[in-house]
This record gives sequence, C-alpha cells and structure tokens, in this order.
Amino acid sequence: MTSLVIAVVGPTATGKSDLAVTLAERVGAEVVNADAMQLYRGMDIGTAKLSIEGRRGVPHHQLDVLDLSDDASVATYQRAARADVVAIQERGHRVVVVGGSGLYVRALLDELEFPGTDPAVRAALEARLVAAGAASLHAELEARDPAAAIAIPAANPRRVVRALEVIELTGRPFSATMPTYTYAVPAVQLGLTMPLGDLDARIDARVDEMWSAGLVAEVRELADRGLRDGRTASRAVGYAEVLAFLGGDVGEEAARRAVLTNTHRLARRQLTWFRRDPRVTWLDARGDNLVERASAVISAADTAVAG
Repeated sequence: MTSLVIAVVGPTATGKSDLAVTLAERVGAEVVNADAMQLYRGMDIGTAKLSIEGRRGVPHHQLDVLDLSDDASVATYQRAARADVVAIQERGHRVVVVGGSGLYVRALLDELEFPGTDPAVRAALEARLVAAGAASLHAELEARDPAAAIAIPAANPRRVVRALEVIELTGRPFSATMPTYTYAVPAVQLGLTMPLGDLDARIDARVDEMWSAGLVAEVRELADRGLRDGRTASRAVGYAEVLAFLGGDVGEEAARRAVLTNTHRLARRQLTWFRRDPRVTWLDARGDNLVERASAVISAADTAVAG
C-alpha cells in the first residue's frame, strides 16, 4: 500500500520549508513544492526559496520550472506535481508536499476539475477589469455566484476574472468546480501556526533579512530579464512593491513598508484558507520539539490507514 503523502501547510514565515526537509530526511522522502511563486526561476530571496545547501541533499520538485514570462497555471501544476508524486512513490520514497499556496495544495491533493478557457471571453473580462476596477467585477461575481464571491476576495482580481469566465463558458456556478475536501491523493496535512503577534514579528524579521540579502538587487536583475512582462511573477508580494520603487513610483522605504503590510495580509489570507480545511492538524510552530510533534501526527495517521 502506498504511504500517505505528508503535506506541510500554513502561512508564510512559520518554517514550513525547514520542517519539510527535516521530515523528509527522517522518513526517506522527496519534497514537492506547492508555493506558486517558487515555481519561477530566479525568484529566490523574495520567496524565501531554500538554497541548494538548505535542501540538505533532499530532492526537491516543482522549483524553478517556470520562466518569468510564464503564467502560473494551477491545472498545469496539478498534472506536473501529480506526475512527480507517482514517480517518487514508484522509486519507493515517501512524498512531502510543502507550500502556502492553498489552491495549489488542493489541486495536488484533492479532487478538482479545471474547466477550459476562452481567450476572447478572458480578454473581454480583463478589459472590463481595467475599465471598471476589481470591485465592479467582484460585485458581478457576488450576484452570479455568492459562494464563489465569499471564497475569492476582490483583492484577487485574477481569480475573480477566472470565476466569471467559467460561469460564462459553462453556465454553471464557479463554486461548483471548486475543490471539495475529498482526497484524490491521500495525505496527512500538518498546519503550522502561532499567535498573530508572533507571526507578524517573524514576518518583519524575514523582510529585514530579505532586504539585507539583496532583494532589491534581485528584483533589479529580474526586471532586466523581463519580470515586468510576467503577468503572474510581477504581481508577487515582495516583487511588485520593489518594481514600483525601481520604476520611480515610490521611495525604497515606502516599498519596504508595503512589502511588510502585504506580507502580513498574505499570511492572514493563508490562515483563513487553510483553517477552512477540517483535515489539517494544527501545530504551534514555536518550540524545539516541533519535529517530534509532527512525527507523532504522521505516525498516528499511518497507523489509522493501516487499520
């Protein structure tokens, strides 16, 4: 019988990547990334991507697989990541999935369909987004599919556009295609959390470290390689704000404050997303015995499956 996939999820700055590597070392696993922005080559500092040394010899998959100009596609990710899972298991290894991009985690683990697209419909919706603004399109989504409007905030206009596109093409509510809490890839999910005050302090420290490590220089180099033209990559938290600074729209300190504010907001959205999933076992990310607590949850899940 194939072992349960181990998924380490939760908000940014809780230490998911380090825990994933340690667990992988313990159980003989390979890691599959589920952070949408870590798919991009060169986006390292601003995504807190583990260095080669930080991976400690553990094979990692779905890192550095997209060019800056590529649009991140959840459907494409689902196919590629599931193929990685099958290949890893066929090698006799366990799989650890790690990331804070909730939809990507769900796409990999859960039963989730992806309706087709229509470039003309998408272009018309994006033109309306530019002309009328995100709030207008979100109001339309609320009228046509209230459940989807609750799940998709106006602050995520790309997903609002996608939801309206699916409604237009299928005649069905977008929420009908959203994932249910039913595994296609059986897993045990570990969610890392901590009090918001502690999380905010960790985020503040991480942004300071990113700045010291050369985030501005990284974004400048990526801008020279076409970052501004990447519809998905250019909007990533940490990159969009620094691009605004490099473009002369704001000062560096204002950009740094914007990164802090937007990362705090991102962490709260991630918490809200993952807390909806009743299958996640939540662990306080603080404390020296985190690995032991995580291992105990995994062991109990393995025992339950073995029956």
